[in-house]
Amino acid sequence: MTTPIKWALIGASNVAQEWMIDAIRSQQENVISTVFSQSADRGKRYAQANGIPCSTTVLESILKDPEIQAVYISSRNEFHKDQALAAARAGKHVLCEKPLALSLNDAEEIVRVCHEMGVVLGTNHHLRCSAVHIALRKQLHTGAIGKLNAARVFHANCLAKAMDGWRLNDSGGGLILDSTIHDIDTLRFLLGSDPLSVFVMTQSGRKSISGIEDGLMAIMRLPGDVLVQIHGSYAVPYAPGGVEFYGDEAALIARDCMSQKPIGSLSLRNAEGEHSIPLMHHNLYHYSVARFLAAIDGKGEPAATGEDGVASLRIALALKESARTGREIKVTPS
Repeated sequence: MTTPIKWALIGASNVAQEWMIDAIRSQQENVISTVFSQSADRGKRYAQANGIPCSTTVLESILKDPEIQAVYISSRNEFHKDQALAAARAGKHVLCEKPLALSLNDAEEIVRVCHEMGVVLGTNHHLRCSAVHIALRKQLHTGAIGKLNAARVFHANCLAKAMDGWRLNDSGGGLILDSTIHDIDTLRFLLGSDPLSVFVMTQSGRKSISGIEDGLMAIMRLPGDVLVQIHGSYAVPYAPGGVEFYGDEAALIARDCMSQKPIGSLSLRNAEGEHSIPLMHHNLYHYSVARFLAAIDGKGEPAATGEDGVASLRIALALKESARTGREIKVTPS
């Protein structure tokens, strides 16, 4: 960047504390000037713990501050829409956690308003920033496995106690909008296409309450009669995360790549055996923030755009509808 960027955090969240504060500060001359929390006590403790100069319970104080140029939104899902729209209308660039909103119309409104205001909108889909997925995408797009037949995604883990609040007991939470939406975005990034239809069976009660889904297996049908299976869970502590793509000439096998950490492996399996593909790992969140800042500077797009956020939400909501009705649901084209 040619000039310093001052950020505000909207939401005193775990993901910001563990990953995004460091990612923002890793970029030259980027600083975090304030954090917004609805709880004054939490905001004050959070600011002190993370070396942030001040905290506020008044969002307007951030929006009226001319020195703040960008916001990172990681509040509860139901607040994303209003906060993103307010920030955009105040001329702030917006990097927002998924989902952008809880309805498709609301997410599309965020994209439209950001375009109208001339601000950059990014969706913080971190998994597409993994070195494994970047290399895997290249292998798929160069035809390394021939014609694609099917794919599988494994993203089952055990939700940490510090993360179990609204995700397990709120209508804005649940596995699909919190975790599976990342799988959806990763598949879109890797394949460059959206499913035609989806079907899902869910579990609840292992971690969650009130019928909120905490486990699932989903099937998607993609163009070319390609089938994709997704296994997700909040209650499986030792499952390895990964993706597999099966073509008529070879298979691509990625392991330990559904993680926030810069880890994982990728190999190609064919008639000659299994061959490891070299990787250069990097911090996923550093990569995401760097791409977002480059977009602000007029150099390309965020790693995941607002339009990507809308597309992943569209498919996630189709899965929610399938879970509700027990039927296969056609996905409305973008």
